[in-house]
Amino acid sequence: MELIEEIEKAWGWVGLKPAVVIGDNDFGNLIIKDAADSYWRLCPEDLCCSRVANDRAEFDALAQSQEFLHDWYMEALVNQARDRLGLLRPGFKYCLKIPAVLGGKYEGSNLAIISLHELVAVSGHLAEEIDGLPDGAQIRLSVTE
Repeated sequence: MELIEEIEKAWGWVGLKPAVVIGDNDFGNLIIKDAADSYWRLCPEDLCCSRVANDRAEFDALAQSQEFLHDWYMEALVNQARDRLGLLRPGFKYCLKIPAVLGGKYEGSNLAIISLHELVAVSGHLAEEIDGLPDGAQIRLSVTE
């Protein structure tokens, strides 16, 4: 399955109609341009995908923001992951084993490597499952094969 199809299947429920991925980082965050020329950011570690700019001009302004760039490059966490897990192979990204919104920590013992396609699919599925739950709600994960 192509990445755009995977994004639409996993994250279409948020209203995203992906057209093209225009950027990615080492933790599988994606910048996606949609069919209406809006820009979205998919953040697997936070189980979220939301519009960050309504058009190219807004996106260009966002891309100049030091706060955005610091958050986007995740330099300290990428360095920690690289030191602990090694370099990434093509098609793979670092990830949090337990997403931050489910209590996972941004630390070495919670870091792993996963294929980008699997990261997109799993994060979209988990996000949809917990959508609408209040902060602090108790959840139970059931892992099946």
